[in-house]
Amino acid sequence: MSLTRQFPWRLQIHEVLPSTSDLCRSVAAAGEPEGLAVLAHRQTQGRGSRGRAWGSPAGNLFLSVLLRPQERARDAAQWSLLAGVALGEALAGYLPDASALRLKWPNDVLLHGKKLAGILVDSSADADGKVEWLVIGIGANLAVAPEVPGRAVACLADLAAPPPPEHVAETLLARLGHWRQVREGAGFAPVRAAWLARAPAPDSAVTLRLGEHHLSGGFAGLGEDGSLLLASEGRVRAFTTGEVLL
Repeated sequence: MSLTRQFPWRLQIHEVLPSTSDLCRSVAAAGEPEGLAVLAHRQTQGRGSRGRAWGSPAGNLFLSVLLRPQERARDAAQWSLLAGVALGEALAGYLPDASALRLKWPNDVLLHGKKLAGILVDSSADADGKVEWLVIGIGANLAVAPEVPGRAVACLADLAAPPPPEHVAETLLARLGHWRQVREGAGFAPVRAAWLARAPAPDSAVTLRLGEHHLSGGFAGLGEDGSLLLASEGRVRAFTTGEVLL
């Protein structure tokens, strides 16, 4: 069904799936047109970034979308930041104080500093280095905050009545459609500005894990390509990979 005038999403709702993103990846490889959105009430094989398992209790949001943007594959990582902006906007309306929401580079939404939601982007490129398809998987703790080893977690139910996942999905798809239109018309700069509006404070302490190595410094914003800027040892460096630790 169409949820926005700007972008015609086709929303499928399933009671149980192994993984909404795996389903989107499978149909993408088979030629499914963009605009498919898949919502599951539960997942049995949900996954997060870096191969981690993603707990999927009923009442939380498990949504994946399929897009086919006409762009370079090397820019695909920017969609994680775009999805973070859209997700932050969608969740803000359910909270008494939207300022409690912050974004963590490159794929988390935090509530009072605790992990509330995560984003996972999968993509495929053709021989010319262009995106063939892009799947954005989004998980958000609405009713339950599953334990994540080594991480403090939160859910919307900590502060407000948890909304039905279908309602959040409709709001989120509308915001994703909006920001897709913005990116197509004006490039990444407006997305970057919106992300920075919910970013950590300038110069706040950041530790970046790069494989087995850790680098600490001050948050210096985002590069024009969406890379993390980290001030360390008297200079500012840009990183396109790595995991920010809290």
